[in-house]
Order: sequence, then structure tokens, then C-alpha cells
Amino acid sequence: MDSKQAFDQDCRQCKRLDDFLCAVKQKHPDYHARPVAPFGDVNADLLIVGLAPGLHGANASGRPFTGDYAGLLLYETLYEFGYSNHPTSESLADGLVLNRCRITNAVKCLPPQNKPLPVEIKQCNRYLAVELTTLPEKAVILALGTVAHQAVLKAYQLKLSAAAFKHNAQHVLPCNRTLVDSYHTSRYNMQTKRLTKAMFGDVFKTIGGIFG
Repeated sequence: MDSKQAFDQDCRQCKRLDDFLCAVKQKHPDYHARPVAPFGDVNADLLIVGLAPGLHGANASGRPFTGDYAGLLLYETLYEFGYSNHPTSESLADGLVLNRCRITNAVKCLPPQNKPLPVEIKQCNRYLAVELTTLPEKAVILALGTVAHQAVLKAYQLKLSAAAFKHNAQHVLPCNRTLVDSYHTSRYNMQTKRLTKAMFGDVFKTIGGIFG
């Protein structure tokens, strides 16, 4: 996982994203404002794939789902199901350790309005494709939202029609791996009750059943 094939801290291939990050860095000098690296166990058998860093979350802290609303339920649930040593993720210096789990994003850089363009998702997909090859056989990939779901399929060079996104659905992937879908843990989804704590817990029960 230390190879630039899986993640490149200095990647500047998407001009729109690079220009936006430079502008954000000028406005918020203390922010990370660079590509955000995957976080967690290098030997993980559960890989969680999100959309992209949030402006005042991962883009600021340098850790996926850290510092914004979307990370609250995620890290609380990881703790409850034994994947982490703390129920919250506050900063790179908070001592949080993930066990058997790693978190990454379909797009490693903050996009304007949190909406990456298709060409940007495609450009960044090569990093996800390499990261997926590091997973053990029978690993589980949890996709948070449709963009992450489709990014995983693309990384496996599968047609998007091969598996339709559906909350708490399971899809068979190459190498005996399994893709599990969940609605994203965004503030909007939580406030509108599209995703509840119980629903997200059920997703992790599904994952536990796959591992046996």
C-alpha cells in the first residue's frame, strides 16, 4: 500500500480538482487540501469505499470521514462491531486504530460541491483498482452510495449493469469477494431518515454473516 500505484499524495492529474484545492488551501492554510490517503489496516478484509473527501472533513483533517457529519455514524458503527478502538475520529493524532478494516474514497480529492465529474472518477479509478488487488480472497467491499458502488464495478472492469445499487444488497465479485451496498452516511441521508442507525447496523450484520 506504499506504492504510488495505489495512492499518490502528489497526484495533480485533474486540473479542475487541483485548481479547487489550491483555492481552498489559500482560504484555509491549515487544511490538508491534498489527495486523502486510505486509512486503516493494511491487511484489511473489509474495505469501505466512500465518495470523496468533504470540504471541512477529510479535506481538512487528511483522514477519510474525519471531522464532518458523515463520519459520526460510520466510526461509531465500526467501534460497535469491533473494527476500531474508538467510537469517534477527530484528527490524525487521536490514536484511532482500525482492525481488519480500511477506508478509502472513489475520488481522493475534494471536488467542488462534493460532485466529481465522470472523467475525474475515471481518472482516480486506477488507484482504487490497485487497492482492490491488495485485498485477501473473500474480502468484503462496502460501498457507501451509488458513485462508490459504480467505482468498484469499474475497478473490476465490470459493466455497471452487472449489479444494481440497492441498500444492504450483496453482489459477487471476482476472487470470491463480495460487494455490499449502503446508503451514504451523509447528513442529508441521516436527517431525512433515508439511512438510520439501525439500517446501517443491519449492513454490518450482513457483512458479519459473510465472514461467518
